[in-house]
Amino acid sequence: MSVRILALVGSLRSGSHNRQLAEAAARHAPEGTTVELYEGLGDIPFYNEDIDTDSAPASAVHLREAAGRADALLLFTPEYNGTMPAVLKNGIDWLSRPFGGNAVSGKPTAVVGTAFGQYGGAWAQEEARKAAGIAGGSVLGDLQLTIPNSMVRFAETHPADDTEVTDQLVEIIHRISGHVTQAAPQAA
Repeated sequence: MSVRILALVGSLRSGSHNRQLAEAAARHAPEGTTVELYEGLGDIPFYNEDIDTDSAPASAVHLREAAGRADALLLFTPEYNGTMPAVLKNGIDWLSRPFGGNAVSGKPTAVVGTAFGQYGGAWAQEEARKAAGIAGGSVLGDLQLTIPNSMVRFAETHPADDTEVTDQLVEIIHRISGHVTQAAPQAA
């Protein structure tokens, strides 16, 4: 069974270490698993129930379709002022609808990330796990990766070239895939 994991990156910055971390996950994904980086999270308007109709914005529909095709989600978040960035929260908000029957309902979801601070974005990751769980994702809270001091650690090394980081990412991807394959026979 091939497993598709959709990666949502909560930073829009072109040199984002979280984007680089997601690229590392895609590059080092084990055989039988694909990690697809979602492009366009920043193009989605803020969630507003008034525009979430049959003619919802194409950018929001595209996100929902991408999540619908995925078997699992992997969220990458920096920490802005002690929480996740608005762009990631907005993506989760769009994915949370319609409640109970949305594109992430029951899907294995993990949250990882890196941040400049000494705790590696732990608060932001906690907030993202909470929001994703309320949205309906099956949050894998035991799968955690917080990488502190990103500006120093990745100043001269791309996360894809950091063996410690890639080993941890591969382990997380393996475990997400295991949750997908465990759930597959029950869904049949």
